[in-house]
Amino acid sequence: MTDPVSLITSRNPTDPSDVVLRTPAPGAFAVADAVERARAAQSDWLHDGAAARSAALGAVATAIEAAGAELAALAVREVGKPLTEARAEVARTVAIWRYYAQAPYEPAGAVHEPAAGPGLLLTRRRPYGVAGLITPWNFPFAIPSWKAAPALAAGNAVVLKPAPEATACAVRLAEIVQQALPAGVFTVLPGAATEGNALVSAADVVSFTGSTTVGRTVARAATARGVPVQAEMGGLNAALVLPDADIAQAAAHIAASIAGYAGQKCTATSRVIAVGAALDPLREALCEALRAVPVGDPADPATVAGPLIDQRARDQVTDAWHGLDAPAGATVPDGPGWYAPPTLVEKVPAGHRLLNAEVFGPIAALLPADDLAHAVRITNSVPYGLVTSVHTTDLNAALGGLDGLDTGMIRINAPSTGVDFHLPFGGNKASSHGPREQGRAALEFYTSSRTITLSPVGTT
Repeated sequence: MTDPVSLITSRNPTDPSDVVLRTPAPGAFAVADAVERARAAQSDWLHDGAAARSAALGAVATAIEAAGAELAALAVREVGKPLTEARAEVARTVAIWRYYAQAPYEPAGAVHEPAAGPGLLLTRRRPYGVAGLITPWNFPFAIPSWKAAPALAAGNAVVLKPAPEATACAVRLAEIVQQALPAGVFTVLPGAATEGNALVSAADVVSFTGSTTVGRTVARAATARGVPVQAEMGGLNAALVLPDADIAQAAAHIAASIAGYAGQKCTATSRVIAVGAALDPLREALCEALRAVPVGDPADPATVAGPLIDQRARDQVTDAWHGLDAPAGATVPDGPGWYAPPTLVEKVPAGHRLLNAEVFGPIAALLPADDLAHAVRITNSVPYGLVTSVHTTDLNAALGGLDGLDTGMIRINAPSTGVDFHLPFGGNKASSHGPREQGRAALEFYTSSRTITLSPVGTT
């Protein structure tokens, strides 16, 4: 039996007439077959041992590094990532695989004394089997890698379903990774909702990054099967600026977090909360910084903000600022690309979408706050809780803000964007479901803990 054939089409957001890749979607039955092949390959992959897995992951890192220029150019073409950011993502991807190449040698458990009598009590972490990964288009190499590398290091096999918009990047990544791994251990299947649903229905452990609506559906489906699941979803991130902050530095950081990659990051800044006397100087500095953002062809190394991923994404951004007071907006190029200017808006009415939902574009609302406590309440008032940046030279204020903020990540005097792959990544409330990913937290997520009792023969 076969599924009806549908096509996955990926277009260049700078020139939508440029079709990067068109391929048939494999369908649900193909996903189930891929999971079974992965399950058959997983046992040998685990039993080959730590040295073999470490060497294979290290070889992946070396191969990605060798293909770095090609991969960066592909990210520019397929997802409109500015070249400088694309190069940085590829470098980060190499570092991720190298980091997890050492993980097979990490302790897989601990030894404990029994409560009474001779013997040993052990804990041991073991892989689940097949990790089903569903990834977005905005980090087409880094996010699949920071999910796949720890899953593989722990002894799982992987089946990856990338976002349709990043299919070419995922297929090329698979070609590189598969050269270093046994057959069946790492599989990429293009597709959309049908393939994603099938993967959630078949995998032994599921990791998802994408929209809140889809993430909640994935979490419910996996939980109903009793399968471990993590879902990284939206963000409505705030930057808090106190009157004592270095306003020029804060404005530079915030402008980069609003406009970088056209705001298409879950960690982008979408609310700027100015405390007290910081409002007027911050508005002036931030408007100046946003107007100076280079918007244009992502293949130009000087570009900071390229196009939105598609027409729907651009319409969503332009609809969001319609009718609002916009003191600053950068100039966008003429041409066929889906561009939107990095924009700051003010006097946003309560209940407006910008204050309740992730727009995923280069737009942010400037909001006044009476004091730090008020700023923290504004920050916490939204459904999301991914990352908050706090800009101040007052250590006491920074620590006070840390205690009150309901977000998974807090960055002091730094942009909201940019995370360290060796530390846990994730948020609170609607931003995340399940355990954190990245770092050692990822190794724990992709393994289950066994408690083992070893008693000498003849004891009771």
